[in-house]
This record gives sequence, structure tokens and C-alpha cells, in this order.
Amino acid sequence: MSRSVKKLLIIGLVWPEPTSSAAGTRMIQLVDLFLNKHYEITFASAASKSDFSYDFTQTPVIEQQIKLNDESFNSFLKTLNPEIVMFDRFMVEEQYGWRVQQECPDALRILDTEDLHCLRSARQQSGKKKQVLDLFSDTAKREIASILRCDLSLIISEVEIDILKNQFKIDASLIYYLPFLEEEIDQQVIEKWIPFEDRADFVFIGNFLHEPNWNTVQVLKTRIWPVLRKRLPSVNLNIFGSYASQKVLQLDNKSEKFLIKGRAVDAKETIAKHRILLAPIQFGAGVKGKFIDAMQVGTPSVTTSVGAEAMKGNLDWNGSIEDDLELFIEEAIKLYQDKTAWQAAQQNGIDIINQRYSTKYFADQFIKEIDRLASDLTAHRQNNFFGQILNHHTAQSTKYMSLWIEEKNKK
Repeated sequence: MSRSVKKLLIIGLVWPEPTSSAAGTRMIQLVDLFLNKHYEITFASAASKSDFSYDFTQTPVIEQQIKLNDESFNSFLKTLNPEIVMFDRFMVEEQYGWRVQQECPDALRILDTEDLHCLRSARQQSGKKKQVLDLFSDTAKREIASILRCDLSLIISEVEIDILKNQFKIDASLIYYLPFLEEEIDQQVIEKWIPFEDRADFVFIGNFLHEPNWNTVQVLKTRIWPVLRKRLPSVNLNIFGSYASQKVLQLDNKSEKFLIKGRAVDAKETIAKHRILLAPIQFGAGVKGKFIDAMQVGTPSVTTSVGAEAMKGNLDWNGSIEDDLELFIEEAIKLYQDKTAWQAAQQNGIDIINQRYSTKYFADQFIKEIDRLASDLTAHRQNNFFGQILNHHTAQSTKYMSLWIEEKNKK
């Protein structure tokens, strides 16, 4: 029996940029998943488009420009009347959730967290202030409230699932593990990989609007590369990333072979030419798209435990995980020079992609879970009474703040 076509509204914080960030890639993977299941998708955002925004005109997805704090969004909701609304990060749910609740009370509300912002922020503050990790920040209060107000939140990391359940006591029925959704690496893909001998240099890649990436480049510049370049004097470190500001660009130094290259037109193609991806990530959360890309093109990586967090499960890493920066450098040198170790690391990457991120393990189960929730939404919401309380009170407070801004904008 064929399932009826359902309308999905995705409200984006920004228009997705898969060539700029892992968040953009993640969003397009979710769009593709729903398209493959024959959903009718409208993607709406109040943000301006950039030259790198994904081109939805080549897909069945309908684009909709919307306004923040404006009643026109309510009219748009009434007309569209979606069965499912997905918020792109908790800030978007804060802005639009009460309007969705008001106009489409029976729509299933899904929050795509991208990663836990409160965890990333807490780790950053802990590192800066040299203090014990404090998860219970104002950001956490906002983010957890958003999770409670929604019917289901998508979590990309098993570590974050664990934190939500054990630290924040979130009921398991409200959160759903959905990692990056990747095509499996088969022999045809492997045969196209550039071999060890034809690759050169180290690479780092990351969106510089993302604070952990900027911090990582500073660590590479000041603590890793001064030692590493003396040990491997003929090798370059090439730094790629979108939205490089002047503070990033000024780190470029040809005599030191520390090269700021700017945006990569194609991240995978760029990583594929290099022998090793270096990423001594000091703080962050979620799952890192750069490592997925590296595994997809057979490039081993050296990173930290935070960098590799929740990515490999019980499998071996596609390279090395080392928090001690002196040992990090030794691992990078070994992997760069030892073809046997390099090929073993490459195979580990194949295993991680195929066993932990293959779309076939997740897509059908996810849609079944959505169908199950939608079929008994009243009972699901009654089981989440704290969420109902938050929805009741937030709708009032956020609503009147938004309406105040709306009136102010009319003057």
C-alpha cells in the first residue's frame, strides 16, 4: 500500500551551504532522505542567500523566503498546513516554534540540533577559564527547553545522547540518534583513490565561522607546526576553509610552509590530494564532517579525543587519536612516512564509514519512527508533560516579545 504524500516544512537558520560546512552537508542529507521517501518539502529561511547556498531549483524542494517576527509567517503556515515541521537548530525553534504551535498544533515538530551547542560552549569556556566543565549554562537551559518543546530531536552523536539522558534526564522517547548518512565505500570507489606515493603535504579544512576550527588553526600554527616542519622540512601544511577573516589570512607564511588557501571548491577533492589530515581539535561537540570527508577519499587523519568523539564506536581510528601534542607530532610523522601504517589507517576509515554511517542502516528506521509518532502524537505529548508546560509558558512569553518587536517594526 502506498503511503500518502506528506508535507514537510524545514525552517533553516541559514540557506544550507554544503561546500562551506558540515552543518550544510547534514541538512542536504536530511532533505535527500525525505525526498527519497516522497515527502513534499518546503525549505524556508529568513536569512539572505550567499553565492554558496545550495541550489534547490534542481530539486523538487520549494523555496520560501520568510520574515522574522512577522505575522506573514502565520499566513504562510496556515496556507501550507504541513504535517511535519523541522527546525534547523534550537534558535530557530525559539523564534518560530510558538507560531507553528498556534497555527499547526497537530504538526509533528522535529528539532535538528546539528550538535549540542551547550556542550560545545561549555567545553570552550572550560578551556579558556581552566575550570571544571559546567554543562548547566544559560545556553543549556535554552537548548534543553527547545528539545522538551519538540516531539523529537535529532542527535548526531552517541556521546550527546548519553549526556542528554544522564546529565539532563531527557526521556529517550524525545531524542533520536541520526548520524551523517553516507554511501558505502566499495571497491570501485577505492580504485579511484590517489595512492600514497602520489600524495603530498598535510591538510586542515574547516569553516572559520566555527570557533573550534579557528582555535585548531592557532594550535597548528603555534604548537604543532614549528616542531613538525623541522622534522619534515620539505612538507607543507595547507589550511583550507570558508569565511577566512583577516586574522586567519595573516597566518599565511610561505617561508614556514604554513599556507592559508581559503575556500576549497570541493572539500573531498582537496583532502584527497593530501597524505594526512591534521586536526588537533581542543573543544567542540557533535561529529566532524571533515573526518567523514577524509575517510570517503582514503585520507588518514591525526586528531584528539574531542575531534574523534563518538565517531568510531568500537572500531580503530583511520589514523591516530592523541591529546598530548608532542605525541600528536610523532604520530603525524609516522603516518606520513610509513606506507603500511598509512594503508592500515585507510582501511579503518572504510570500516567506520561502512559500519557506522551507511544510509541503509538509518533511513528506513527513521521514517518508521516518524510515522509511529505521527500516528499517536497525542499520547506521545501527554508522556512529555514537562514539554507541554514549557510550550504553554514559552508560547506566552516568546509570543508577546515577538509581537512587541512586530509592532515596533511597523512604526
